[in-house]
Amino acid sequence: MVTNNIRDLAVGQGAYSFLLNPQGHILGDLYAYNRGDALMVDTDRSQLEKIVATFDHYIIMDDVEVADVSGQFASSGIFGPTAGEVLASAGFQLPDLKPLQVADVAWGPTKVSVVRGEREAFPSFEIWAASEATPGAHQGFVSGGATPVSEEALELYRVALGVPRYGQDIRERDLPQETEQQRALNFNKGCYVGQEIVERIRSRGNVHRTFTGFYFAGPPPAAGTKIQSQGKEIGEITSATTIPSSRGDRAVGLGYIRREVGVPGKEVRVGDSVATVMAPPFVDLFGD
Repeated sequence: MVTNNIRDLAVGQGAYSFLLNPQGHILGDLYAYNRGDALMVDTDRSQLEKIVATFDHYIIMDDVEVADVSGQFASSGIFGPTAGEVLASAGFQLPDLKPLQVADVAWGPTKVSVVRGEREAFPSFEIWAASEATPGAHQGFVSGGATPVSEEALELYRVALGVPRYGQDIRERDLPQETEQQRALNFNKGCYVGQEIVERIRSRGNVHRTFTGFYFAGPPPAAGTKIQSQGKEIGEITSATTIPSSRGDRAVGLGYIRREVGVPGKEVRVGDSVATVMAPPFVDLFGD
């Protein structure tokens, strides 16, 4: 049903995938992990109802059960170059994990699952635990040297990394190759819903627009602001924010632009301001 190869995942390994409709448009995105006796699907809560309904719709003769287990688990995340060291200081027995690998570990008398984020250059981990254990895990992070942050700070981090959010940067009208999330696609697996469209795009050439990043000369524009070049509309902004750094605040954003124009360094107009195309992540904003 999904765009990536889930069947051949090793136990404990995960993969990022899209869920498509028959026309190849994106119904949702998710991470699927092989947990041995089950597949654990991790997605944003706002997508839960749609994804479960889609799974149920296409399960016809398979002996499989789909269950919402979100009430049984909660997660705490930690991000940053010393994330692994902080976890160790907090008492988590952390194995050497590869990106998108999950392992069950002991944390004192409690069993938890540790998941490594998929971007090696920007270390991150999540702790999955029973809901009642999550406050203790959060406090363990703090005692190990972590600093709690707000949802707003996490949103700044997401945009700085160039990670699209479904419902905001990825919409149901978008096609997989337009999003530049090539890691979600596997061209060697068997049939899945929407595969014909994905394969047709690959065999016949690139899509007309691409997902990329922007630096803004002025304040960040509102999501939905159109991008123009030589008086023609060539794209739109989907996320924008101002990120503080030691070099000064930088207004950055994400969005879609015509492929032939979306070249790093190209200047375009966004609303009443000038923007420069920049392929994310915005690495110059990190390390302050």
